[in-house]
Amino acid sequence: MGVSSSGTAFARGITALAQFVQREGHLKVPRQHTETVVIDGQEHEIKAGVFLSNHKSRRAKLSPEQREQFAALGIDWATTT
Repeated sequence: MGVSSSGTAFARGITALAQFVQREGHLKVPRQHTETVVIDGQEHEIKAGVFLSNHKSRRAKLSPEQREQFAALGIDWATTT
């Protein structure tokens, strides 16, 4: 597992959050929530609540591109430092 696989994991997490927002209309994702996403024909079980919580607590380490992806979902902490 190299950098590309962690990038792919990040992309899957963002996809799961986007799918959750589209369906639920908000980003109050329960920490234990698992979202099923289909990417390139494969199903992935994404722990969306853990993904969001972990990235929020580590937001200072996110790249500008990653912060932009969170901000595009409407996550307010992604636009502040």
